[in-house]
Amino acid sequence: MALPLLSYGPTSRNVRVAGFEVAGDEQPRVFTAENLPSASEWDDIIWAAYRQIYSEHQILKSSRQTLLESQLKFGQINVRDFIRGLVISDPFLRRNYQTNSNYRFVELVVQRVLGRDVYSEREKIAWSIVVANKGPKGFIDELLDSDEYLDNFGYDTVPYQRRRVLLQRNQGEVPFNLKTPRYNEYHRNQLGFPQLVWQNAVRRFVPQEKQLKAGDPAQFLGLVTPNVSPVTRVALGDINIETMVPYRKP
Repeated sequence: MALPLLSYGPTSRNVRVAGFEVAGDEQPRVFTAENLPSASEWDDIIWAAYRQIYSEHQILKSSRQTLLESQLKFGQINVRDFIRGLVISDPFLRRNYQTNSNYRFVELVVQRVLGRDVYSEREKIAWSIVVANKGPKGFIDELLDSDEYLDNFGYDTVPYQRRRVLLQRNQGEVPFNLKTPRYNEYHRNQLGFPQLVWQNAVRRFVPQEKQLKAGDPAQFLGLVTPNVSPVTRVALGDINIETMVPYRKP
């Protein structure tokens, strides 16, 4: 008997705040297929879906799903079905599910499918139990069938990172593809990064604007500064005359 989904409470995040500002260049571009897009617009929708699901560092030629693209263009499936096909595809599961733990996989899929970060560790544990009971495909189906996904994206809109930029802040949230790399902290420690890279302490650091440029007179101060070589003092008792005098064999 499968365990029911554990309850978890949402936290205060940008995605839960309604936006009343006028749309501008800072707002995410929404790709939708509601208004019968043209051939070029279909290409833009497909590219946006690949970029959202696979992220920029996993968009490879081998990851392309040509059958799903053809079905989407000819109206056999909608955008939501196309998103599901990308998430359950072999390249995505091989690069994200098989190389990570269930907790890490849940975090990646929630970010890319629901367009938000996980609320808490309790939500991550709740969905990881679904992954353990129903597998990755069952977990993805529950996300796509959830009210949160249907209310925000419906059947014809490509998911996107919601409310990443707020006008009253100087800096918005980091994009998910930069915030969560392929390997988490545990796998990076197993690979020896960053211990092998930063194993030596930085003893002296000079900012770039304070570094000496070519032709600066300060570079030649060493020529006029006397550098006295230290004199090595050796006690007379430590001198071995027999080993220091050259000996010629007969």
